[in-house]
Amino acid sequence: MSSPSKRREMDVMKLMMSDYVVEPINDGINELNVEFHGPKESLYEGGLWKIRVELPDAYPYKSPSIGFLNRIFHPNVDELSGSVCLDVINQSWSPMFDLLNVFEVFLPQLLLYPNPSDPLNGDAASLMIKDKEQYEKKVKEYCELYAKKGNISGTISDDSDEDESNDDVSDGRSESSEDVAGNADP
Repeated sequence: MSSPSKRREMDVMKLMMSDYVVEPINDGINELNVEFHGPKESLYEGGLWKIRVELPDAYPYKSPSIGFLNRIFHPNVDELSGSVCLDVINQSWSPMFDLLNVFEVFLPQLLLYPNPSDPLNGDAASLMIKDKEQYEKKVKEYCELYAKKGNISGTISDDSDEDESNDDVSDGRSESSEDVAGNADP
């Protein structure tokens, strides 16, 4: 096993052993969903977001891809894709950083100190600059609508006007043994 893959396993394990809920995607450790709580004493306090983490093959030498799956109103987060504009992840990444840094330092700092001069969400940046009170109201409104325990399963694409319905999604379990192709031998 190469050093980057050992490091990846160690970083994912550290995250799983912390206070974060971590859901591996496709039974691997290259893609994860992580539950992230808004920082205390911020506009986002009380909010709960599901964050998509994709680890490139070259991790930790190459930064992870980080995105919000449920909606958030923030100048440095794209409202439609959930992409994050954060220098330390996108440009200044170092192998000294790990996934715990992302969730315990970088994302809380992003939410505590938005940068409207380098926006991914122009509407949020403009509102923050022109009418701070309305901006704060909209942030809290988004937290109530999209960042509560009961609604974090919905992703940004689920909230769009697509004709998809969660009723058509299978949980992978069959309601009867007749529906299962190739039953296992007893």
